[in-house]
Amino acid sequence: MIAIDKIEKRFGDRVILDGLSLEFAAGDVTAIVGSSGAGKSTLLRCIDFLERPDRGRVVIGDLTVDAERASKRDVLELRRRTAMVFQQFHLFSRKTALENVAEGLRVVRGLSRREAEAEARQHLDRVGLASHAGHYPAQLSGGQQQRVGIARALAMRPEVLLLDEPTSALDPELVGEVLATVRGIAAGGQTMVIVSHEMNFVRQIADRVLFLEHGRVLDDAPPEQFFGPKVGERTREFLREYHLARGNVDYQI
Repeated sequence: MIAIDKIEKRFGDRVILDGLSLEFAAGDVTAIVGSSGAGKSTLLRCIDFLERPDRGRVVIGDLTVDAERASKRDVLELRRRTAMVFQQFHLFSRKTALENVAEGLRVVRGLSRREAEAEARQHLDRVGLASHAGHYPAQLSGGQQQRVGIARALAMRPEVLLLDEPTSALDPELVGEVLATVRGIAAGGQTMVIVSHEMNFVRQIADRVLFLEHGRVLDDAPPEQFFGPKVGERTREFLREYHLARGNVDYQI
């Protein structure tokens, strides 16, 4: 089981996450959407304690980490069970794609150089970049860099893969290759939680969509319902605003 229980996070007097409790089914892809400042990325970062919650618990399998009592060992174990894919790639510029993926295998999982590189090649192949193993980030497109980031995260064998706006830094024509990669990973049964502002991406990839507003979930539905007429008024307003901002003046729900 993967769950958060009564997670709270404040920045000063501002409530970012307001006692959120959620469960994520193993093998499902859950998408989190909402307006800027809704708490989406903070929620992801709280799941693996990159941002430590003020209160609440994160549960992954037999591990429960309480925000108010967690030790460094607890947090380390939590991060061994999760992996984050960031919107800005965060690759080592002076390391090849192969070396970027192999680094965590050596440092975190303790593999030898030969073992790490052999496994890294498998993960690069999984995201369609086996032929680019020797390329440096500057020699890769944005979509390819993001796929290296995904391969690096998968190499940690996480129980849950967290993706924070994985297509936001990409040109529109590159979004499709990342979508195809994520879809292939989902087909393999990887549990994923994805924050995204791209509704077409969400519609195609998610098993479940959450609409977050002021740190609370206002709607929670499979995509065929979420993008239909039975969601709440605030969600419908959000979707109308999204489509109008992209010139879809005839959009109706």
